[in-house]
Amino acid sequence: MRFSRPAAAWGAAAILALAALSAPGAALAADANVITNGGFESGLAGWSCSGGTGSTVSTPVHSGNGALAGAATSGDNAQCTQTVAVKPSTKYALTGFVRGSYVYLGESVSGASTWASPAAYSPLSVSFTTGASQTTATVYVHGWYGQGTYFADDIALTGPAGTVTAPAAPTSLTVTGTTSSTASLSWTAPSGTVTGYNVYRGGTKVGSPSGTTFTDSGLSASTAYSYTVKAANSAGESPASAGVTATTTSASVSVPGAPSGLRSTATTTSSASLAWTASSGTVNGYNVYRGGSKVGTTASTSYTDTGLSASTAYSYTVKAYNSAGESAASATVGVTTAKTGGGGTGPAAQLPKHILTGYWQNFDNGAKTLRISDVPTTYDLIAVSFADADASTPGAVTFSVDSGLSSALGGYTNANFTADVATVHARGQKVIISVGGQNGTISVNNSASATNFANSINALISTYGFDGVDIDLENGINPTYMGQALRAVSAAHPGSIITMAPQTIDMLSTSSGYFALALGIKDILTVVNTQYYNSGSMNGCDGGVYAQGSVNFATALACTELQGGLDASQVGLGFPASTRGAGSGYVSTTIVNNSITCLAQGVGCGSFVPSAKYPNLRGAMTWSINWDASNGYQFANAVAAQLDALP
Repeated sequence: MRFSRPAAAWGAAAILALAALSAPGAALAADANVITNGGFESGLAGWSCSGGTGSTVSTPVHSGNGALAGAATSGDNAQCTQTVAVKPSTKYALTGFVRGSYVYLGESVSGASTWASPAAYSPLSVSFTTGASQTTATVYVHGWYGQGTYFADDIALTGPAGTVTAPAAPTSLTVTGTTSSTASLSWTAPSGTVTGYNVYRGGTKVGSPSGTTFTDSGLSASTAYSYTVKAANSAGESPASAGVTATTTSASVSVPGAPSGLRSTATTTSSASLAWTASSGTVNGYNVYRGGSKVGTTASTSYTDTGLSASTAYSYTVKAYNSAGESAASATVGVTTAKTGGGGTGPAAQLPKHILTGYWQNFDNGAKTLRISDVPTTYDLIAVSFADADASTPGAVTFSVDSGLSSALGGYTNANFTADVATVHARGQKVIISVGGQNGTISVNNSASATNFANSINALISTYGFDGVDIDLENGINPTYMGQALRAVSAAHPGSIITMAPQTIDMLSTSSGYFALALGIKDILTVVNTQYYNSGSMNGCDGGVYAQGSVNFATALACTELQGGLDASQVGLGFPASTRGAGSGYVSTTIVNNSITCLAQGVGCGSFVPSAKYPNLRGAMTWSINWDASNGYQFANAVAAQLDALP
């Protein structure tokens, strides 16, 4: 999470506004509470909690006889949500009482949030204004990873109630697993107010979960069952989702046979494509190994490994797996990537093996203001922050030089900016447009908005000479449609640079939106620069919990990405350039460089030592170039030198 707009914007008026919200129940639009069961007097009715981590308790409570207890673990922040109907373009006040370590209260659509760590029940409050077409709001409360149980009570959303209509049908109903007697399902929540779901097997309702997963039990072995799901609220049920069929396994499942016929079907300078013959027995999928390290998983009998070095020999094996475990390995096949030359002339191919990425601020927030041409050549890749949402076109973005920055630089125009991009190109640097930031809310959640996003990015590339796009959305991401948009950008501008800067929490699991997006576009992805700051303690790839601000933290979390399927050449480490560059997580350049050498060379590690070395580690990122300039470019000078010293 980074600070994307001037701190000066928080003036006296804002302070007075927050003061007015200090007590739960303060009205902004109308004196009505649209939350259902905000006091948790009826258990968890109306609320959906992740991973079964929520429960109600009779003590401690703030008032009444019940309160929410969220059991946060190292792998789950115990988030509980409720979606309610609201009116567009209307201001609301979200309030509640919480106790515990790092308790967050917020609303997902607007991105409004606040947090506290009180030992006794204390009030939290935050306000937001709904969008011009927004008819629902999703309120959430959660704790933090590894911080233990938190408590919440008397949550209220004050403002006029919207009109409740039956929700839309759930989408993406999927069978996530079967046994001889169970079938597990998941689906994507629909638009509209949802209080729960009804799961139907062959037309008969078999369950009513509050969340978007369900396991049906008591089934017969080796039998096919059909399922649909309907969302529900006080107005009734939605239409049924598209149906799926789940076939239970036989009563006794054995490990599948080894895949056969493994072969190379194609190579480029940076990729190797493989195919094989399906294994015998029950197969849920295949794990692909390069030189003994797992690099990917697929449900099909083909796979393309990307992020490789040119003119380099690699060896591969494949193993099938099911609920009983992995098969024996296939025979090994050797693959040598193509030589450089001929193709690969796009901006991504022109970057060095190890790169330093920095964000250039298109606003004045107290850091040193810079023209693009002022950025030193120690930065290989400059991410211009940020493109803004186009209010007239869903999913689209716009960009122009910020008026406040222009004034601070004595009149810096779009034409000056474009000329400066050409100047840094001539010096060998690349420039991309970053979308999002802490305050940037851009929603790409359907095909139309994906097309709008791609068209607007392509227009900015043509107008300003950008070399690609960076995705830095911090309010959720849809991997399906953002992936569609980025592929459209790549198709229109072959070889363009595509990067991401997810928050630490976004890369803890391959099922999260950001991680799924990265794996889904792995063949066109340049680098993922995860923000290893503004977070609490997190669990690493070995299951240990590591404190922010240490070599262990960066290396153990980067290990999760490497073991999850990203190539080392697509992994970058993100850190603040100064203590003012982030709310927390600033570290010395010694820790940054030790994290780099630990992963790349096995040198400089803390107590956590990765099981392999990753000499192709892509590099490092910092927020921001401007804060680094204010700090005498200490970050760039030290870290660029370390990256240049890597083989």
